[in-house]
Amino acid sequence: MLYAGIDIGSLTGKAVIMKDDDLISSSIIQVKRNPVLTSELVYTDALSKTGFTPDEIDYCVGTGYGRERIPYINKSLSEISCHGRGAFFLNNAIRSIIDVGGQDCKVISIDEYGELVDFRMNEKCAAGTGRYLEIMADLLGLALPELGAISLKSKTPISLSSECSIYAQSEVLNYISRKIKKADIAAGINHAMAQRVHKMTEKINLQPKFTITGGVAKNVGVVKALERLMKVEFQSLSIDSQLIGALGAAIFAKSYW
Repeated sequence: MLYAGIDIGSLTGKAVIMKDDDLISSSIIQVKRNPVLTSELVYTDALSKTGFTPDEIDYCVGTGYGRERIPYINKSLSEISCHGRGAFFLNNAIRSIIDVGGQDCKVISIDEYGELVDFRMNEKCAAGTGRYLEIMADLLGLALPELGAISLKSKTPISLSSECSIYAQSEVLNYISRKIKKADIAAGINHAMAQRVHKMTEKINLQPKFTITGGVAKNVGVVKALERLMKVEFQSLSIDSQLIGALGAAIFAKSYW
């Protein structure tokens, strides 16, 4: 049997195709002018790698920011449930998931069956999201993927006092004008991001073992800073961290068929 999971976020669209219990294809693309177009392009790309057509997919579940706009899905589910289920499928010892996407941050607790126990979500401000890092990388003249790696070269990280993303930008611009090294500024940015996420984790009873999903999981600077603050080691996952929501959606699709 064939199942699909589609995750349309604020910055990227993701698709996963599964045959029984095996992930056979996936795709990640930047979002287009609307969620419908994004969903069609990412689904087509994932299917093109398999040789299957949409008519051969038995069930498809959508998730993410744009899930209600996906025209071809059979059901839509919250990304909170999907990230929990996807991470649990890859490692059934995981009980706590931190998902940092482009628009929001979610802290998720699951039980020994992969079922949702509790969660916290922050979407009031860009601070603590992938969008925050995107803005900061742009200020530094860096590509987003460079922000994590360069921060590891820092010897004297700067400190950002503001929790507001707008005021934090002013602080960063001030450091840039003072010719502070990019590595030190990047380290400060990543640490500030980790601090905001850490505050969310303190509002919920989280149990080992931990993992981190979403695009920000690819930023080694944020991940290492968050591990230090939480005094934990995140479990690595066997697929791209941005695909976990789509994977969870596909697993739910199988359970609904």
